[in-house]
This record gives sequence, C-alpha cells and structure tokens, in this order.
Amino acid sequence: MILRQMFEPVSCTYTYLVASRQGGEALLIDPVFEKAEQYLQLLGELDLKLLKVIDTHVHADHITAMGVLRDQTNCITVMGEQSPVDIVSMRVSDGEYVHLEGVKLQAIHTPGHTSDSYCFLYEKCIFTGDTLLIRGTGRTDFQNGDAGQQYDSIFGKLLTLPEDTIVLPGHDYRGQTASTIGEEKAHNPRLRVRSKQDYIALMDSLNLPNPKMMDVAVPENMKMGLSLERQKEVPSVDLDHTSLATLENYQIVDLREETERQRFGIIPNSLSLPYSSLDRHFSLLKQCSKPILFVCAAGERSAMAVAISRASGLENIQHLVGGFTRYQQKSQV
Repeated sequence: MILRQMFEPVSCTYTYLVASRQGGEALLIDPVFEKAEQYLQLLGELDLKLLKVIDTHVHADHITAMGVLRDQTNCITVMGEQSPVDIVSMRVSDGEYVHLEGVKLQAIHTPGHTSDSYCFLYEKCIFTGDTLLIRGTGRTDFQNGDAGQQYDSIFGKLLTLPEDTIVLPGHDYRGQTASTIGEEKAHNPRLRVRSKQDYIALMDSLNLPNPKMMDVAVPENMKMGLSLERQKEVPSVDLDHTSLATLENYQIVDLREETERQRFGIIPNSLSLPYSSLDRHFSLLKQCSKPILFVCAAGERSAMAVAISRASGLENIQHLVGGFTRYQQKSQV
C-alpha cells in the first residue's frame, strides 16, 4: 500500500495519494492547483498512473487541481452526487465505492460543512475532508452548511467507526497530521456536547470570517468541468442537432463503470468497456463494423477517450456530447 500526505501551507490543505503498489494505478484526494506539478512529479517517481481524482466537496479556501490534472493525465474526476459543480466525470452516492487497482474506497455522505461534503473510508483510514478535523470540526456557516446535519454526520456516521480508525483530515492549522476516531471522541472539544442543540449553538457562536479565497475559489471550482463547448472540440454527436435514431448507426461503447450502469441505466445494444481499461481493448474496437460512439456520464471521459483512441491510431470514432445525462433528457422529451 502507498499512502502519501502532502501539505499546502497557504490554505493548510492536506492532499492524499493512494495506490496499492508502485507502478500501479493511483488516486488523489483534495488536490490544490498550485501543487499540481508536485503531484505529477511524485506520480512519475513512483511510476503511478493517475486514474481518479476526488474532491470531498466544493472548496472555498483554495482552487482545486482536478481540472489541470484531468487535462494533463486524462484522469477521472470524482465528486458526490450532490455537488453543484457543472460537470464531473463520475458522481458517487452514499455507500458506493470508488475503485482502482487494489484499492476500494467507500463514499460516505456527511453533509454539514457543505451540503455536498463526503468522507471516504479506505480499510482502517477515513479521509474526512472538512467534516471532522483533528480536535475540531469544519465550519457550517456558508455553502448550505448546516450544524444540525453535521452533528448527524459526525455522531451518526463517523463516530460509529472502530475507535482505531485513522482520521486523515482535509486541513490542519496546528501542524497535526493524523488522529483516530477514539482520540477525537476523547479529546475533541467540539464533540463534548450533550445534545444536537448544544452542538448547533456551539457552531452558531463561532462568528468566523469568510475564507480569504472564497469569492475566487468557489466560482472557479464550480466550473472546472470539461464544458460542452470543449467537448465539441473533438469529433462528436450532439443530440441538440440530431435525433436519437442517429445512434443506431453507431457501435455505442459505454465507458462508465458497472455501478453507474446499474444505477442509472444503459443505452440499448451498447458495449460496456470502462474508461479505466480502454487502452486494453483497442484491438477489439478496430474490429467494429460500425463507427464507434463513446458514451460516459456527462461527456468528459468520452471526449478524452476520443483523443486517446485517435492518438493510438483508431479512426472513425466520436463521442456523445453531454453523455448519458443528455441521452436521458432527450429520451424523455
């Protein structure tokens, strides 16, 4: 197992790299824009392929590196389904798993700091984002924050984990790097409340200033996805300008993971080839008698897949702008 904790001093943000082995697939959690080159250097040194990047929520104190890492590595961007971000490659819900080679993280929806806050459980470690900090908790006074919801998230979900579960927070402002659920139960002053109402009163009394980067970071982080206009820069099919019947002329290749297909549905007669394994199936794609149409959730993975496939010598390949989401919308008209 490879686990690295990296620190960005301006916003006091921790970013985590997780992989099962050197030379394998990796993911990053809560990367910071200014540190993107550092992450890429470490990935190169460990001979890791960046497969997925997770943001635990829309950040207000720094600009995420999700977009720049996607553009440089063709990785999958991942956030919770409640996230207000314009476009993200893959959205997860409470209890679902994020997979890569040798690694499985369980997504836990923990609203309170923001409405889209998630924590991610990996074996004996819990990446808590801004929900549970070391001897503290995330503030609840902006971005649809709610102290009552945070109380339920912490006491009803996180504190029910085994006490030796390692807490790896998204921030620390005093130089602490890790804790455990048992330590936080025993020593976190914000958790020494007798009731939910006491916790709400405590959080409402903090009266903290807004993060310095809030007015810049939030809008920037909300629109970091691969926009529809950028999706059209590669060969594509746009259902705004053609009918669903047009899809019958293509071999549709669904790049979503099996959990997404089960949850959201499929396009009839589509071939399932998850994006993460696409490079292992180029020989199969070359045998298709019809033109190939890549489809994913929102058009981000499929646009990248077109570019990757064409660079590998495949021709007559397009993707569906807006992905399965746009297909569903068109189907319901």
